[in-house]
Amino acid sequence: MIGWIDAASGASGDMLLGALIDAGVEERAIARAIHTVAPERVELTTSRVRRSSIDALHTRVEVAESTAHRGLPDILAVISQGDVEADVSRHAAAVFTRLAEVEAEVHGIPVSEVHFHEVGALDAVVDIVGVCAGMVALGLDELHCSPVAVGSGTVETRHGLLSVPPPAVAALLAGVPTYAGPAAAELCTPTGAALLRHFVTHWGGQPLMTVQSIGSGAGTRDFGSHPNLLRLLVGATADPTQAAEPASSAGATSQAATGAAVVLETNVDDLDPRLWPQVLGRLFDAGASDAWLTPILMKKGRPAHTLSVLSRPDQAAEVQAAIFSETSAIGLRSTDVGKVALAREFRTVAVGGLQINVKVARLDGTVVSVQPEFDDVVSAAGALGRPVKAVLAEAAAAAGELWSA
Repeated sequence: MIGWIDAASGASGDMLLGALIDAGVEERAIARAIHTVAPERVELTTSRVRRSSIDALHTRVEVAESTAHRGLPDILAVISQGDVEADVSRHAAAVFTRLAEVEAEVHGIPVSEVHFHEVGALDAVVDIVGVCAGMVALGLDELHCSPVAVGSGTVETRHGLLSVPPPAVAALLAGVPTYAGPAAAELCTPTGAALLRHFVTHWGGQPLMTVQSIGSGAGTRDFGSHPNLLRLLVGATADPTQAAEPASSAGATSQAATGAAVVLETNVDDLDPRLWPQVLGRLFDAGASDAWLTPILMKKGRPAHTLSVLSRPDQAAEVQAAIFSETSAIGLRSTDVGKVALAREFRTVAVGGLQINVKVARLDGTVVSVQPEFDDVVSAAGALGRPVKAVLAEAAAAAGELWSA
């Protein structure tokens, strides 16, 4: 089983809890784990809410008044003394340990001097233990996550007014794809960031999967401008070679593999055209399957190009980041598409004693395309001191026998 988290509106402990329960984890199992570790009175309640017209599950943790400022040893003692599964205890302890390490790093103090305050309050203990119990119950082999919306603006903390993302969130999510997101507010909390960093195994777009259940966990605020919720998709890994054929091809036999892909597009009218070759090369380095430019006319008759990039879903985040970093685009369109790819193999032919790769594609075992790799042709032409067109013609002639292979 695998899962994918859509964190386009950020992440928090209550959003993750709601998504887990909405995806099918028994609420009683999570509540049982919470009650066994809570040193004071707590109560977990759930309710259906709407966030920008989207239905989601909102969880709320009601805790007793407490002025305790717990350090890491106190938190670990609370977790270890609870009657929970060993895996739940292990995950929860690891999450809190990472939080303590980040707080110590951010404030320049020893871990032993960290008192969690906001992130170590009783409701955070409940959120973390509850999410850990839910993840253990799901038993996922892999957990994927989209780029995380962290928010922007400022947030009031006991350390004063801080920029968003606050230092702890920025440190916890260092090295993974993040962006500001749809609202000028704190969208990702330290608890949410720590849980994602602990459980997520892959970062990027939705992987190729057969979805079996979907959970939506609501954030507390309803911004109105966007659905403030976190989605969790749970299912099985899909085999692209076993995907169902379109109805129009029913009864036909083919060795073409079908699967999912993403097309990312943006219109650009203010980029020096000399940069486009470098841009396209960078996109391929980022994992693009294909990339191309289409000349267009934009408003007021300005000449421009539409940049289109084809990518595997699990590479979409890296390709998207490359588009933003290498071009002047500040927005793009994303379209999920189907993809059909013929079975192919590489052979070699010799021209002037140099090897040139030839791509051979087959349909139902019959060769339908034989193409010398152009980069190899150009390299060989340079080494031999011959025109590229002459080397290409000789390579194509040498590859002629592969049509009957």
